[in-house]
Amino acid sequence: MKEKVFITGASGGIGSSITKRFNEIGHKLILTSSSEEKLSKLMKLYGDQHDYYILDLSDLTNLESAMSQIVIDHPDISILINNAGLTSDSLLLRMKLNQWQEVMNTNLSSNFVIIKSALPNMIKNKMGKIIGISSVVAISGNPGQSNYVSSKSGMVGFYKSIAHEVASRNINVNVVSPGFIISPMTDKLTEKQKNKMLENIPMKKFGEPNDVANLVYFLSSDKASYITGQNFHVNGGMLMV
Repeated sequence: MKEKVFITGASGGIGSSITKRFNEIGHKLILTSSSEEKLSKLMKLYGDQHDYYILDLSDLTNLESAMSQIVIDHPDISILINNAGLTSDSLLLRMKLNQWQEVMNTNLSSNFVIIKSALPNMIKNKMGKIIGISSVVAISGNPGQSNYVSSKSGMVGFYKSIAHEVASRNINVNVVSPGFIISPMTDKLTEKQKNKMLENIPMKKFGEPNDVANLVYFLSSDKASYITGQNFHVNGGMLMV
């Protein structure tokens, strides 16, 4: 069995591709989800040779308690992927405080709790790869998503800061920022809506979940051992920075 991988949001579109990739390579998986139903589906897909946990990323106190147990159960986690995310869209003037707080907790503050919990063992083991999934809108901004954009841009700064702190400990910390990736959400768009979105993508196509999973896997490997503190864009050229 290869290295142990912790993945949040393993049942989503991008999360499923990331999880499948690591499973195919033979890694031991620690998969989390926000519901029993989603967790049951993951167990049916990947079997009982892996470990599964319910995590409510919006409840930071319970998350901290759950992570304390997870790192006791699995002191040898060497790859940590924060992929789970939440949207609750609204123009700022109409946005409720709970919409802001839930998105910020789920998308940003949960990263603080999870990484802080896992870091002591990574430092002790003198190895680790930490990867966060942000978004193209973290850099470009997006109307009606000030909470989501703030959380995802906050991730970029947070991960860069952590990268500085642990670079000398043989721990790499990076961010991947997808653009428009084919998902159940894009499947619901009309042809007119898709064509309008494609106008802003020089490659004139949406990305595939595997486009993100392939980069995540590379960043988790020894081939990326000299890469840290970076934000990688996977967006077909719609934002070139």
